[in-house]
Amino acid sequence: MKKISLTFLLMITLLYFRASAIDIYVSMNGADTDLGTKEKPLATLHSAIRKARELRRLNDPAIKNGINIFIEKGFYQLYEPVVLRPEDSGTKESPTEIIGNGHVVLSGGVHVKGWKKLNGIVAGLPKTSAGKVWVTDVPNFGGTDLQFRQLWVNGTKAIRAKSYNGDAMGRILSWDKKNQTCKIPLQKNINIANIKGMEMLIHQWWAIANLRVKSVKISGNSAELSFLQPESRIQSEHPWPAPWISEKTGNSAFYLSNAIQFLDEPGEWFEDLKNHKLYYWPKAGENMLDAEVIAPALETLVKIEGTIDRPVSFVHFKGISFKHSTWLRPSQQGHVPHQAGMYMLDAYALEKAGTPDKPTLENQAWVGRPASAVEVTYAHNTSFESCRFEHLASTGLDYKKGTSNSQIKGNLFKDIGGSAILIGTFSDEATEVHLPYNPSDEREISTNDKIENNLITNVTNEDWGAVGIGAGYVRGIEISHNEISGVSYSGISMGWGWTKTQNAMKNNTIRGNKIHHYGKHMYDVAGIYTLSAQPNSFITENVVDSIYKAPYAHLPEHWFYLYTDEGSSDFTIKNNWTPTEKYLQNANGPGNLWKSNGPKVSQYIKQNAGLAQPFHYLLKEKAAHSNRTINQAEDKSVVFELIFKDKLPGDKALKSFAEENNLLSSSIYKWDNRLVFYTSSLKVESLQQTLKRLGATEIKLYDNMFYDFNREKNCGDQAVAEWDNIILSANLVKDEKMQKEYLGYHKTQFEKWPEISKGFCNAEFQRLAIFKKDRQLMLIISIPKGKSLDDLNPKTTENNPKVDEWNAIMKNYQEGIEGTKPDEVWVFFKPIE
Repeated sequence: MKKISLTFLLMITLLYFRASAIDIYVSMNGADTDLGTKEKPLATLHSAIRKARELRRLNDPAIKNGINIFIEKGFYQLYEPVVLRPEDSGTKESPTEIIGNGHVVLSGGVHVKGWKKLNGIVAGLPKTSAGKVWVTDVPNFGGTDLQFRQLWVNGTKAIRAKSYNGDAMGRILSWDKKNQTCKIPLQKNINIANIKGMEMLIHQWWAIANLRVKSVKISGNSAELSFLQPESRIQSEHPWPAPWISEKTGNSAFYLSNAIQFLDEPGEWFEDLKNHKLYYWPKAGENMLDAEVIAPALETLVKIEGTIDRPVSFVHFKGISFKHSTWLRPSQQGHVPHQAGMYMLDAYALEKAGTPDKPTLENQAWVGRPASAVEVTYAHNTSFESCRFEHLASTGLDYKKGTSNSQIKGNLFKDIGGSAILIGTFSDEATEVHLPYNPSDEREISTNDKIENNLITNVTNEDWGAVGIGAGYVRGIEISHNEISGVSYSGISMGWGWTKTQNAMKNNTIRGNKIHHYGKHMYDVAGIYTLSAQPNSFITENVVDSIYKAPYAHLPEHWFYLYTDEGSSDFTIKNNWTPTEKYLQNANGPGNLWKSNGPKVSQYIKQNAGLAQPFHYLLKEKAAHSNRTINQAEDKSVVFELIFKDKLPGDKALKSFAEENNLLSSSIYKWDNRLVFYTSSLKVESLQQTLKRLGATEIKLYDNMFYDFNREKNCGDQAVAEWDNIILSANLVKDEKMQKEYLGYHKTQFEKWPEISKGFCNAEFQRLAIFKKDRQLMLIISIPKGKSLDDLNPKTTENNPKVDEWNAIMKNYQEGIEGTKPDEVWVFFKPIE
């Protein structure tokens, strides 16, 4: 038998040792003075990270293949954020992984105990609440009373006492910008005259504002509110979004909160900081003697915090629950958001419009970024996988700046007050929001990060203007196969700056996501929303469906499935399934391509959007949908006519325009100095803006269809699959009496002149529609694709003399439009080539 050398044995031992990573254990039963082994675990993640840091500092050979920090199941209350710094970085070969072994909760909350049934009278408490409210002492944290804006009872968020119950809200009476005051109607049986600490939430366009009430002046059946600074000034000076005043759709909605006078239904609570008491009216089935009640204490639970020259790298979280973060800015300085939850530090209208980048800009604003439960700055190759972000006050997970090649995958985001995920720079506090961001050091730009297969549900439930996923100035981001629902505003928002100027953004992709049951509160909204130039970017194979009818929307029809907003340029928007083509292109830049979107998109795409099969287990966590009605878009035909002083744009330019604006080039027709666009009413809002780019002297919308022959309805036949449309135009004579007679004939034609419909049926007409604008008519005749009107039209009169009689009568009411020959009445618009 051969002898094995000691050197060889040592080499085999070392190889075996290096084949696995070193393990550090954390347990509820551990102690930070222990070694961190499975048998002698540590007590805190903070100590485990420190131990790992020391191993890396000393270049211990045991870490060659990485460090695993295993956290045993349990509820770990944090008293300060867990921070990972550049010294905690791993490498590709030796990453640091923080892994939950069982249900592991990192909580920024405090358990609230000592509940007793309230006996006796408390000033201000409604009589209806007597005998139903429980009370305890305000919990102590860090040596003082804990102030908070959220409270969770048995895992469900309770309601901070407010003046209207359920989803109900009042309507403001007026807003006085000069005096920075707001008038509201008084509610019966509630005296708000001398309440200290009261707040107002106001709904305005695409954002809410939280305003701390300074004083209340009662006058008859109304009250005039003034507010604390700085939010009072910002709220009254900023132009977008402002309080909405409208007789047609109603003024901005509001409710008041944070007063014991409003504690009048089960599930509500009030914190009395003056008297150090916390009050709660339990819901049916809640036993306060054994209920788990948690108030949040920390704004941020975990920070991964590098620098531009020393980023944190190769740190991964798996299977961890992050819960119970707080956010106190609204209680301390108010909260007046600009968009996507970014709150205004200053904002005002410009007396004289114009900035170097935008000559027409009429306002300026500077914004801050809301707090997040987990935040990542200057970090590469990090990840959060199979984690849970729940019961959080503001943003869930925020990759703020200077991140790259990181992954957010297979996580649950649920019951979050603000956005689920934010990523990339929006605007630094010192930078005006409309300035394009393009840093000289590109390491600042969040680049090549991936957000995939996450379930996002019941988020933005306090800051209604926040979003499911919000991306600022990002590059090479991929947002794919996420499912997003239960959102108060937009599902995915990508971009910032409202600018066509080239900036940091390019090569971004939003693909295969499923977004539904969104727009719960705010409009000017979309399932997918973009801003600014983003060359070589794609929005493809997403499914967007089921937008709520928001009860207090400023403009009830101002909602969309896809929305490329100001400056959006160089996008390809393709193969996205939506129930209708209700999209908006607002002040877009060049280079957008819209192709094959809408309800006819492949069922394969529809079925494969959202979470991939291995992540379907997350779907059981989906929050229940609201019982609100879902919007249904009514798709009608309309005609736009553009009249030019000089020559028309060329066919090539028109085809390019169609590609950029979600139009078929086959819907564009021309005659003399006029263009006609035959399209859908769903595209009217976009086209009213984008058609101006073509330089016409006049743009006319024909949306008054007073006559509609439909083959299925009037002939009883199935329509053919594809049509060609023939478009003609004429004027009615100037005599108003004769115009009325003409309309009268068409109103009763199906009943009194049935032969006309029979003729249209014989001629294979699929549809014949007539629109009227002033006295001009637009006639659309739809025939089977490839057939000729010259061949079909004679069939209308075959063995049908009544049609000739009708046509003879109609000639008395019609004359040519401007530019026709003396004997010419109807002119034919030809399709562009």
